[in-house]
Amino acid sequence: MSDPSSVIDDLREESEQVDRLVAGLGPEEWGLATPAAGWDVVHQIAHLAWTDRSALLAVTDADGFRKRVEQALAAPHTFVDEGAEEYAKLAPAELLARWREGRAALEKGLRSAAPGTRFPWYGPPMSAASMATARLMETWAHGLDIADAIGVVRPPTDRLRHVAWLGVRTRDFAYGAHGLTPPADPFRVELVAPGGELWEYGPVDAPQRVSGPALDFCLLVTQRAHRADLALTADGPDADRWLDIAQAFAGPSGGGRPPKGEGEDGQGHTL
Repeated sequence: MSDPSSVIDDLREESEQVDRLVAGLGPEEWGLATPAAGWDVVHQIAHLAWTDRSALLAVTDADGFRKRVEQALAAPHTFVDEGAEEYAKLAPAELLARWREGRAALEKGLRSAAPGTRFPWYGPPMSAASMATARLMETWAHGLDIADAIGVVRPPTDRLRHVAWLGVRTRDFAYGAHGLTPPADPFRVELVAPGGELWEYGPVDAPQRVSGPALDFCLLVTQRAHRADLALTADGPDADRWLDIAQAFAGPSGGGRPPKGEGEDGQGHTL
């Protein structure tokens, strides 16, 4: 991950794919409800546009971004929704233009960042590669919500390797977000990629293990599906606990999505 070019390229492709989902929507379709309770399609794009602007601020003005973090800490449970509501007031064409401009400026800032630079964020500071990975994760997750609302199935791609990597890397953060002490030893994670190859993380001989489809793992760590609806296996009590609390996004722990057949709980907004 030292060279961010690959993940920035994939972030651009992921963003363009989500862009194509909404570019031709009519006014009624922008108002369709998504699985995140209280958020229509317009809120999903508004959130992506607002968060890309936040990331751009972190990349270009660290002091200015720290002031935004202070605002988030003052209202941790409403700050994300308020940002989405602000942008959702724009007409869809203007909102789409804002998102395109913001993500293009962010891409330029990430590509021009000096090697070794770390940017502030709502969680731990990030390198350019990590920032691009986080933005790709969120773009993919909110793109799923949009696709669900408009009745489109998005086939998984190998870009999920970035989401899976982030999900593994944020294990200890997920424990901390729930007020728990992370296990001392690393886990073994084995995921079957969309193309059939095996993505492997952690020591081969680790006693705590997680395995299953990469798509399911990515749905879990972005809290887009309940564990009960996913084909993930945990070997060991610590690994089993992790699958109950995993989150690859910064901010407070989310309530996640309920099992299929139960009502939504209103969570699913990521940073």
